[in-house]
Amino acid sequence: MKFFNINKMVGALFVYAMLYCTSVSAGIVLGGSRIVYSADARQTSISVKNDSGSASYLIQSWVEKEDGTRTTDFIITPPLYLSAPGNENILRVIYAGAPHASKNERLYYFNVKAVPSVDKTAIQNKNSVVVATTLKVKLFVRPAGLKPAREQAENELVFTRKGSLLDIHNPTPYWLTLTGIKTGGRKLEDVMISPQGRKSVSLPAGSGTTISWNAINDYGGVKKGKGRIR
Repeated sequence: MKFFNINKMVGALFVYAMLYCTSVSAGIVLGGSRIVYSADARQTSISVKNDSGSASYLIQSWVEKEDGTRTTDFIITPPLYLSAPGNENILRVIYAGAPHASKNERLYYFNVKAVPSVDKTAIQNKNSVVVATTLKVKLFVRPAGLKPAREQAENELVFTRKGSLLDIHNPTPYWLTLTGIKTGGRKLEDVMISPQGRKSVSLPAGSGTTISWNAINDYGGVKKGKGRIR
């Protein structure tokens, strides 16, 4: 099986359709829907499995900043390899940036691009389309000793009614994601709130004084929570 260079594929007039999802796409499966990197750790890892029974993929990995630009703060090994059908590889994620001075979590995005390998016949057919799938998951760099404990963080959220808006304040050092938010039987939009940050969402007429939500934990699971609106 040959290794195919991505730049040569582009030069051969293949069209790439970039599809974004969480941790599963085509035959490629990531070993988690998010990565939590302890700031004092030397490295962490995540598995990448090829679940396909017949297709091989060229796998390329990198990390982006919160704004979507690539960063050199991390080294991924191996950064590029060929995954045969049924193969499972472990990618090492190594922080190589400046020491974290902040007492808050920092958000990055870990990306894995999977490009299907093609044969010579497909290369000669200039009308062929190769679909490159990019998996994107959140990568949190977490300083040691943060308080409260991560599993208690959502209990610290403060909900305040401001006219037709609901202000959600996160006084903790963690990034928090809430889904399935409801008040008075009305569903509100999902939010991700930065450490020490706040988000405002539309508050429908007739909403009550209590609020419920689903919080996403470190393992991608859901923890239910309830609170009161001030």
